[in-house]
Amino acid sequence: MQTLARLLLITAAICFLSSAPVRSFAAAPEKPNIIFIMADDLGYGDLGCYGQKKIQTPRIDQMAADGMKFTQMYAGSTVCAPSRCVLMTGRHMGHTRVRGNTWVKENQSLKDKDFTVAELLKKAGYTTALTGKWGIGEEGTAGVPNKQGFDYFYGYLNQHNAHNYYPEFLWKNDKKVALRNVVDPSTISKGPTGKDRLGGVATKKVDYSHDLIMEEALGFIDRSAQNPFFLYVALTIPHANNEAGRKVGDGQEVPDYGIYKEKDWTKQNKGQAAMITRMDTGVGQILDRLKALNIDQNTLVIFTSDNGHHREGGNDPEFFDANGPLRGMKRDLYEGGVRVPFIAYWPGTTPAGSVSDHIGYFGDLMATAADLADVPCPEGLDSVSIAPTLEGKPDEQKEHDFLYWEFYERGGKQAVRWGEWKAVRMPIFKGKTQLFNLEEDLGEGTDLAAKHPDLVKKLEAMMDSAHSSDPLWKPSGKPAKKQPAPGDGKQRF
Repeated sequence: MQTLARLLLITAAICFLSSAPVRSFAAAPEKPNIIFIMADDLGYGDLGCYGQKKIQTPRIDQMAADGMKFTQMYAGSTVCAPSRCVLMTGRHMGHTRVRGNTWVKENQSLKDKDFTVAELLKKAGYTTALTGKWGIGEEGTAGVPNKQGFDYFYGYLNQHNAHNYYPEFLWKNDKKVALRNVVDPSTISKGPTGKDRLGGVATKKVDYSHDLIMEEALGFIDRSAQNPFFLYVALTIPHANNEAGRKVGDGQEVPDYGIYKEKDWTKQNKGQAAMITRMDTGVGQILDRLKALNIDQNTLVIFTSDNGHHREGGNDPEFFDANGPLRGMKRDLYEGGVRVPFIAYWPGTTPAGSVSDHIGYFGDLMATAADLADVPCPEGLDSVSIAPTLEGKPDEQKEHDFLYWEFYERGGKQAVRWGEWKAVRMPIFKGKTQLFNLEEDLGEGTDLAAKHPDLVKKLEAMMDSAHSSDPLWKPSGKPAKKQPAPGDGKQRF
């Protein structure tokens, strides 16, 4: 009887356990996928979630509503190539390799000794890819993407060639892929060597490069969904085709005007809006693909722009209020040239509907990627991880001592951001320094330098300490005769 009783008790216990809810134990955290999407010349005020009223960006707006919107994030520079170099190397403009847009092939290219985010993540076991515009490694140099940590590359090497949305070719790794477009030879730039075939205006328009770049991005996600991956989507939209702007007065190159077709706007403004909305659709396609593959909760997606808005190709940025409450635009070191939209989306990790006022910049991608991949970050960089902020732990977030920029065109200029204070010095190194309090004067309308001479000296000392000389980079051109008008400083989001 005792044996039978024991059997009955064991049987009852088994039945109880089998009917009880099964406790699920979370698997060890996996290294998250990282997708970094960067628009080209998109202004701080060009998205609905940052105050835009005329251009429709529903998918990016929803991304912000479901993720985290940053209000004080900055590009690496105020123009394309150096901003991308800062992003990839984690070094600010006083230390990074490529410090401007130039025709000089070697100046425009990373070297063997440069170390990129892609190299860091590849060593951490990630599959890496770039689709879109590279701009910091010319053909035949050590700076091409496949020699800088990217397993796969599709798009433009040369940023000048990226002006043309209907080019004769794009690159796939180290091979040129011919497209069906035909470009007017008289519009192609030969460059200083006289042998380059760059930019231009197509007379036969078949293959729209932006759409091809998006297709390649989605294809990479499909192929890589089972392993950690890093995807850098460097869009060309809404950069203008400058050659088309000069030849026909319209550089807003897009297959159709879409929802703006019937608007009583100029064709250039229709094209500008259509480009941005087309970009927005592409971002939505990426988010949808992540969800369909059930990897959205293990993927951090960041969306931003490489610098401030432009006035190229014939569009009217004032019509769209492209810089919102800020002063200036591309090629300025006022806020409108370097403060950019920055949105992080990581379902289940980044707090939905959150807004961060953390002050950071493109160089922080390196330290952030190292944190997320659980590998050491290289020493001696200008990079602070924003992983604590992304994970909803702002109390653990480290801050920069200051942020620094320099720019070599138009006589050169420098800028530094230190807490609430911003200083801009023009011309570079020895010019007059303007001082602004961004908490009280976001539009940089009141120069306080005369009232705070000691503070000016402090920020000038920061500029001096941040700059390391490079014989390849010298100021050129003359200062602009007229500086941009101050912004109104009113927040619109």
